Amino acid sequence: MFAERLGAAIDGARTLTQLDHLSKSIWQAVLSGAVSDDDAQHLAERIHASRGKTRAAYVPVGLPPGRPSIFPPRKAQIPTDRQKSRLRRRQLAASGPMPPRLAAMFTTSELSAIKVIADEVRAKGQCDRSIAEIAARAGVGRTTVQNAVRLAAREGLVTVQERRRQGQKNETNIIRVVSAEWRAWLKTRAKAVLQAAQPAPLEGSLAERSPESAAIGFKNANPTDTTRKISSAKKEGAGGNDASQPALIISSDAEGNGDA
Repeated sequence: MFAERLGAAIDGARTLTQLDHLSKSIWQAVLSGAVSDDDAQHLAERIHASRGKTRAAYVPVGLPPGRPSIFPPRKAQIPTDRQKSRLRRRQLAASGPMPPRLAAMFTTSELSAIKVIADEVRAKGQCDRSIAEIAARAGVGRTTVQNAVRLAAREGLVTVQERRRQGQKNETNIIRVVSAEWRAWLKTRAKAVLQAAQPAPLEGSLAERSPESAAIGFKNANPTDTTRKISSAKKEGAGGNDASQPALIISSDAEGNGDA
Protein backbone atom coordinates (compact mmCIF):
# COMPACT_ATOMS: atom_id res chain seq x y z
CA MET A 1 0.00 0.00 0.00
CA PHE A 2 1.00 3.60 -0.56
CA ALA A 3 0.68 4.44 3.16
CA GLU A 4 3.15 1.68 4.07
CA ARG A 5 5.69 2.97 1.54
CA LEU A 6 5.36 6.46 2.99
CA GLY A 7 5.92 5.07 6.49
CA ALA A 8 9.09 3.31 5.39
CA ALA A 9 10.33 6.52 3.74
CA ILE A 10 9.70 8.44 6.96
CA ASP A 11 11.76 5.94 8.95
CA GLY A 12 14.60 6.24 6.45
CA ALA A 13 14.63 10.05 6.27
CA ARG A 14 17.76 11.67 7.73
CA THR A 15 17.24 15.38 7.06
CA LEU A 16 14.50 17.92 7.71
CA THR A 17 14.22 18.63 3.99
CA GLN A 18 13.35 14.98 3.26
CA LEU A 19 10.68 15.05 5.98
CA ASP A 20 9.19 18.24 4.51
CA HIS A 21 8.88 16.61 1.09
CA LEU A 22 7.26 13.52 2.62
CA SER A 23 4.75 15.65 4.52
CA LYS A 24 3.77 17.38 1.29
CA SER A 25 3.40 14.00 -0.45
CA ILE A 26 1.10 12.73 2.31
CA TRP A 27 -1.42 15.54 1.92
CA GLN A 28 -1.26 15.32 -1.87
CA ALA A 29 -2.12 11.62 -1.54
CA VAL A 30 -5.05 12.51 0.72
CA LEU A 31 -6.43 14.87 -1.92
CA SER A 32 -6.09 12.22 -4.62
CA GLY A 33 -7.71 9.53 -2.43
CA ALA A 34 -4.65 7.27 -2.26
CA VAL A 35 -4.38 7.64 1.55
CA SER A 36 -7.25 7.79 4.03
CA ASP A 37 -7.60 10.52 6.63
CA ASP A 38 -6.71 8.16 9.50
CA ASP A 39 -3.55 6.95 7.76
CA ALA A 40 -2.58 10.54 6.94
CA GLN A 41 -2.97 11.58 10.57
CA HIS A 42 -0.85 8.63 11.70
CA LEU A 43 1.88 9.44 9.17
CA ALA A 44 1.86 13.12 10.17
CA GLU A 45 2.45 12.16 13.80
CA ARG A 46 5.38 9.95 12.77
CA ILE A 47 6.87 12.83 10.76
CA HIS A 48 6.51 15.17 13.74
CA ALA A 49 8.32 12.69 16.02
CA SER A 50 11.03 12.13 13.43
CA ARG A 51 11.58 15.88 13.10
CA GLY A 52 12.21 16.18 16.83
CA LYS A 53 14.83 13.41 16.73
CA THR A 54 16.52 14.93 13.69
CA ARG A 55 16.72 18.41 15.27
CA ALA A 56 18.15 16.94 18.50
CA ALA A 57 20.90 15.16 16.58
CA TYR A 58 21.67 18.17 14.37
CA VAL A 59 24.92 20.00 15.23
CA PRO A 60 25.90 23.05 13.13
CA VAL A 61 29.26 22.76 11.43
CA GLY A 62 31.97 24.75 13.17
CA LEU A 63 29.93 25.47 16.32
CA PRO A 64 32.11 24.93 19.42
CA PRO A 65 30.54 22.97 22.29
CA GLY A 66 28.70 25.21 24.75
CA ARG A 67 28.21 28.13 22.34
CA PRO A 68 24.58 28.99 21.53
CA SER A 69 25.33 30.74 18.22
CA ILE A 70 27.74 30.59 15.31
CA PHE A 71 28.35 34.34 15.67
CA PRO A 72 31.04 35.63 18.05
CA PRO A 73 29.86 36.66 21.52
CA ARG A 74 28.84 40.29 21.88
CA LYS A 75 31.31 42.48 23.71
CA ALA A 76 30.21 44.45 26.72
CA GLN A 77 29.70 48.15 25.98
CA ILE A 78 31.58 50.02 28.70
CA PRO A 79 32.14 53.81 28.43
CA THR A 80 35.70 55.04 28.77
CA ASP A 81 34.59 58.09 30.76
CA ARG A 82 31.38 57.66 32.74
CA GLN A 83 31.23 61.33 33.71
CA LYS A 84 31.26 62.47 30.07
CA SER A 85 28.67 59.86 29.12
CA ARG A 86 26.39 61.02 31.94
CA LEU A 87 26.76 64.66 30.88
CA ARG A 88 26.16 63.83 27.22
CA ARG A 89 22.91 61.94 27.81
CA ARG A 90 21.62 64.72 30.08
CA GLN A 91 22.34 67.33 27.42
CA LEU A 92 20.67 65.27 24.71
CA ALA A 93 17.61 64.63 26.84
CA ALA A 94 17.30 68.34 27.71
CA SER A 95 17.57 69.48 24.06
CA GLY A 96 13.89 68.73 23.39
CA PRO A 97 13.86 65.76 21.00
CA MET A 98 10.06 65.47 21.14
CA PRO A 99 7.00 67.36 22.47
CA PRO A 100 6.81 67.61 26.29
CA ARG A 101 3.61 65.54 26.42
CA LEU A 102 5.35 62.63 24.70
CA ALA A 103 8.69 63.14 26.45
CA ALA A 104 7.04 62.63 29.85
CA MET A 105 6.68 58.92 29.05
CA PHE A 106 10.45 58.34 28.83
CA THR A 107 13.31 58.47 31.31
CA THR A 108 16.31 60.77 30.87
CA SER A 109 18.45 57.97 29.45
CA GLU A 110 15.70 56.87 27.08
CA LEU A 111 15.19 60.46 25.89
CA SER A 112 18.88 60.71 24.97
CA ALA A 113 18.45 57.66 22.74
CA ILE A 114 15.27 59.16 21.30
CA LYS A 115 17.25 62.32 20.49
CA VAL A 116 19.77 60.35 18.40
CA ILE A 117 16.94 58.61 16.54
CA ALA A 118 15.10 61.91 15.99
CA ASP A 119 18.21 63.55 14.51
CA GLU A 120 18.58 60.68 12.04
CA VAL A 121 14.90 60.88 11.08
CA ARG A 122 15.10 64.65 10.57
CA ALA A 123 18.20 64.29 8.39
CA LYS A 124 17.34 61.17 6.35
CA GLY A 125 13.66 60.48 6.95
CA GLN A 126 14.44 57.28 8.88
CA CYS A 127 16.96 55.84 11.33
CA ASP A 128 18.92 52.79 10.20
CA ARG A 129 21.71 52.87 12.76
CA SER A 130 22.39 49.83 14.90
CA ILE A 131 21.45 49.65 18.56
CA ALA A 132 25.13 49.77 19.52
CA GLU A 133 25.67 52.98 17.50
CA ILE A 134 22.65 54.70 19.03
CA ALA A 135 23.74 53.64 22.51
CA ALA A 136 27.29 54.93 22.00
CA ARG A 137 26.08 58.30 20.69
CA ALA A 138 23.54 58.70 23.50
CA GLY A 139 25.89 57.57 26.28
CA VAL A 140 23.60 54.73 27.40
CA GLY A 141 23.50 50.95 27.18
CA ARG A 142 21.96 48.79 24.47
CA THR A 143 19.12 47.68 26.76
CA THR A 144 18.09 51.31 27.33
CA VAL A 145 17.88 51.89 23.57
CA GLN A 146 15.78 48.74 23.12
CA ASN A 147 13.43 49.79 25.92
CA ALA A 148 13.00 53.27 24.40
CA VAL A 149 12.26 51.91 20.91
CA ARG A 150 9.81 49.31 22.24
CA LEU A 151 7.95 51.90 24.30
CA ALA A 152 7.76 54.29 21.35
CA ALA A 153 6.49 51.51 19.08
CA ARG A 154 3.94 50.37 21.67
CA GLU A 155 2.60 53.93 21.96
CA GLY A 156 2.28 54.23 18.18
CA LEU A 157 5.01 56.84 17.80
CA VAL A 158 7.34 54.85 15.54
CA THR A 159 7.38 51.76 13.35
CA VAL A 160 10.25 49.27 13.40
CA GLN A 161 11.05 47.32 10.24
CA GLU A 162 13.15 44.22 10.89
CA ARG A 163 15.56 43.05 8.20
CA ARG A 164 16.36 39.45 9.04
CA ARG A 165 18.68 37.28 6.94
CA GLN A 166 18.65 33.51 7.11
CA GLY A 167 21.98 32.06 8.20
CA GLN A 168 23.63 35.50 8.27
CA LYS A 169 23.92 38.43 10.58
CA ASN A 170 20.73 40.47 10.47
CA GLU A 171 20.78 43.96 9.01
CA THR A 172 19.92 46.92 11.19
CA ASN A 173 16.27 47.74 11.82
CA ILE A 174 14.69 50.77 10.16
CA ILE A 175 12.87 53.13 12.53
CA ARG A 176 10.37 55.63 11.15
CA VAL A 177 8.41 58.29 13.04
CA VAL A 178 4.67 57.99 12.33
CA SER A 179 3.29 60.28 15.05
CA ALA A 180 1.90 63.45 13.43
CA GLU A 181 2.58 65.47 16.57
CA TRP A 182 6.19 64.35 16.73
CA ARG A 183 6.78 64.89 13.00
CA ALA A 184 5.44 68.45 13.26
CA TRP A 185 7.74 69.05 16.22
CA LEU A 186 10.77 67.83 14.27
CA LYS A 187 9.87 70.05 11.31
CA THR A 188 9.56 73.09 13.57
CA ARG A 189 12.88 72.35 15.23
CA ALA A 190 14.56 71.99 11.82
CA LYS A 191 13.33 75.46 10.77
CA ALA A 192 14.62 76.97 14.01
CA VAL A 193 18.05 75.45 13.43
CA LEU A 194 18.19 76.85 9.88
CA GLN A 195 17.20 80.33 11.03
CA ALA A 196 19.84 80.28 13.75
CA ALA A 197 22.50 79.30 11.21
CA GLN A 198 21.76 82.27 8.90
CA PRO A 199 24.17 85.27 9.23
CA ALA A 200 22.94 88.50 10.84
CA PRO A 201 22.07 91.44 8.49
CA LEU A 202 24.60 94.24 7.97
CA GLU A 203 24.22 97.24 10.27
CA GLY A 204 25.59 100.76 10.53
CA SER A 205 28.15 102.09 8.08
CA LEU A 206 28.92 98.61 6.77
CA ALA A 207 25.47 98.42 5.14
CA GLU A 208 25.99 101.83 3.49
CA ARG A 209 29.26 100.90 1.81
CA SER A 210 29.61 99.82 -1.78
CA PRO A 211 28.86 96.17 -2.59
CA GLU A 212 32.57 95.53 -3.12
CA SER A 213 33.45 96.89 0.30
CA ALA A 214 30.62 95.09 2.05
CA ALA A 215 31.60 91.84 0.41
CA ILE A 216 35.18 91.90 1.69
CA GLY A 217 34.26 93.48 5.03
CA PHE A 218 36.50 96.60 5.19
CA LYS A 219 36.94 100.06 3.63
CA ASN A 220 39.08 100.69 0.56
CA ALA A 221 42.66 101.18 1.63
CA ASN A 222 43.45 103.60 -1.26
CA PRO A 223 40.31 105.56 -2.28
CA THR A 224 40.23 107.34 -5.64
CA ASP A 225 41.17 111.04 -5.59
CA THR A 226 38.02 112.97 -6.56
CA THR A 227 39.55 116.50 -6.45
CA ARG A 228 40.30 118.57 -9.59
CA LYS A 229 43.37 120.73 -10.08
CA ILE A 230 43.22 124.15 -11.84
CA SER A 231 46.32 125.14 -13.78
CA SER A 232 48.09 128.43 -13.24
CA ALA A 233 47.17 129.67 -16.73
CA LYS A 234 43.48 129.33 -16.03
CA LYS A 235 43.93 131.15 -12.73
CA GLU A 236 45.66 134.12 -14.51
CA GLY A 237 42.80 134.51 -16.97
CA ALA A 238 40.21 134.44 -14.24
CA GLY A 239 41.69 136.68 -11.59
CA GLY A 240 45.11 137.94 -12.74
CA ASN A 241 47.03 136.20 -10.03
CA ASP A 242 50.74 135.60 -10.25
CA ALA A 243 51.67 132.59 -12.38
CA SER A 244 54.42 131.68 -9.94
CA GLN A 245 51.91 130.75 -7.29
CA PRO A 246 51.15 127.09 -6.94
CA ALA A 247 48.01 125.66 -8.46
CA LEU A 248 44.93 125.82 -6.32
CA ILE A 249 43.17 122.58 -5.49
CA ILE A 250 39.41 122.73 -5.20
CA SER A 251 37.01 119.90 -4.86
CA SER A 252 34.27 119.12 -7.32
CA ASP A 253 31.70 120.25 -4.74
CA ALA A 254 33.11 123.76 -4.60
CA GLU A 255 33.15 124.04 -8.40
CA GLY A 256 29.52 123.04 -8.54
CA ASN A 257 28.54 126.01 -6.34
CA GLY A 258 29.52 128.55 -9.06
CA ASP A 259 32.53 129.96 -7.18
CA ALA A 260 34.27 131.14 -10.40
